[in-house]
Amino acid sequence: MIRVLVADDQALLRGSFRVLVNSAPDCEVVAEDGNGAEAVDLARREKPDVVLMDVRMPEVDGIEATRRICGSPETAGVRVLMLTTFDL
Repeated sequence: MIRVLVADDQALLRGSFRVLVNSAPDCEVVAEDGNGAEAVDLARREKPDVVLMDVRMPEVDGIEATRRICGSPETAGVRVLMLTTFDL
């Protein structure tokens, strides 16, 4: 089973990703959050296989959250897929 963490500040998008991920027979959403700081904490606690990470989020943006997740020995095996609706 592929364990997924969804990190996006828009609740509607988080919910949509949850439905899509959970509809795959070999995937499950194990946690979701609305800011990058929470994403880092949840990645440490839940040890997901993959994080679906929005680029723009409050407190800590997705780029910095990805640096923290991928740069930490305790979450170095977690893969991050960056997603955004931001057009720049």
